[in-house]
Amino acid sequence: MLRKSVTESFGAAISSLSAADLTDTVVRRSKRMMLDTLGVGLLGTKTPVFHKALQYSMRYQALENSRVWGRSGLMLPPHYASFVNGIAVHSMDFDDTWHPATHPSGAVLPPLLALAETMPKKPSGLDLLLAFNVGIEVQGQLMSFSKEARNIPKRFHPPTVVGVMGSAAAAAKLLGLNPGQCMEALAIAASSAGAPMANAATQTKPLHIGNAARRGLEASQLALLGLQGNKHILDMESGFGIFFPDYSPAPLAHSAPFRWVLEDQDVAIKRFPAHLGMHWVADAAAAVRAEIFSWNPDTDLSQVRRVVLRVPESRYINCPFPVTEHQARHSFQFNACSALLDGLVTVGSFSSQQMERKALKDLLLKVQVDNPADNHSNFDSMYCEVAVDTAEGESHSARCSTFYGHWRKPLSQEDLTKKFTTNASAVLPLEAVEGIVSIIDNIEKMPDLSLLGSFLQLSNTEVSPQNVSLMN
Repeated sequence: MLRKSVTESFGAAISSLSAADLTDTVVRRSKRMMLDTLGVGLLGTKTPVFHKALQYSMRYQALENSRVWGRSGLMLPPHYASFVNGIAVHSMDFDDTWHPATHPSGAVLPPLLALAETMPKKPSGLDLLLAFNVGIEVQGQLMSFSKEARNIPKRFHPPTVVGVMGSAAAAAKLLGLNPGQCMEALAIAASSAGAPMANAATQTKPLHIGNAARRGLEASQLALLGLQGNKHILDMESGFGIFFPDYSPAPLAHSAPFRWVLEDQDVAIKRFPAHLGMHWVADAAAAVRAEIFSWNPDTDLSQVRRVVLRVPESRYINCPFPVTEHQARHSFQFNACSALLDGLVTVGSFSSQQMERKALKDLLLKVQVDNPADNHSNFDSMYCEVAVDTAEGESHSARCSTFYGHWRKPLSQEDLTKKFTTNASAVLPLEAVEGIVSIIDNIEKMPDLSLLGSFLQLSNTEVSPQNVSLMN
């Protein structure tokens, strides 16, 4: 028997993986990812970048339509529903982050939910759960082909590279494509992969997730229609290897028991909407603040002489004086100073009112950034240290090596649910919020996804006792 190429092995695995391959750990972790993704996506529908993308997408109509999250009665063609819902997920940089670095869920869940609404035979919750995990798995496997991918990215934003491939794989699985068609879907999707890091910290960055979601869905549907691409796309340096200088692919073997990447590598769930690196520096700064005030409760932080941040070197998250909220979400300096002043960083920290505070701007002027040689740009090994010199000549410092929410220190289920509830309640009534929590918790038992779709669009005037009772 001839050895399968890498691309053939991926096509075969995508097609053949079944619900029986899912483990308890993978089911539990992926449910947490789904719930968090829906919450940050719903909150993201209140952002300017979502409104711009929605205004653009509403120009298009189709015979098949899917729901826009948080917008009662608003439907778009499934590709555009995937696009705007994906943008909403990443619009505040509040979505989950994996290692090697990418945002895995936002590229996969929106296209699956959009596709499910348009399929003649409605998929079950278990079908969705399996397809979601196939999309996550493909991303994890592709990132394992590069050592460079383990570090904070410098060239391409990872969701644009592996996210579109995960979206294509997930949609292919939900559509029931055969191994050859799954290969074609990956090949087609690869031609929509890649976006430069230069657009990080701008309104365009959330489009990376939206584009990955949309283009992956398109790739799977084009493959279903018979469109063909390079059948060795994952094997070639001039294929998918173009994104990694140290690309070293390996076949994906589907043998029982199947070992999912998510089994060994959990995701980070963020407590506030900013680049993942900001969570280390915010926790360290909050610890320094607590130490300072325990030493002297009357300390005036406006009199601080110097703030030193010892962080890994990464140019795009070294932003001394952010002007926009997107720059602030990618600024070590801003997040450290916000935590020093307030004790924590929240959704409200990135409002114009908070960003324009004189106390914050004055403190930013006193920040010095150091890049210790032992502090590598890697989400698994990096640390952040914050040192403050007070007006009285005292020095206080704290180091964070693992923030709460990191995969080594995951959020409790209670805190994850609280995060979802807070985010979703900004858009939906409480009955819908509680209904979504219950559905995701029991997703593998749901005969179809129609009730989830209804809850995602429920307005305060449309709460139905019958809908809520179905979840009791």
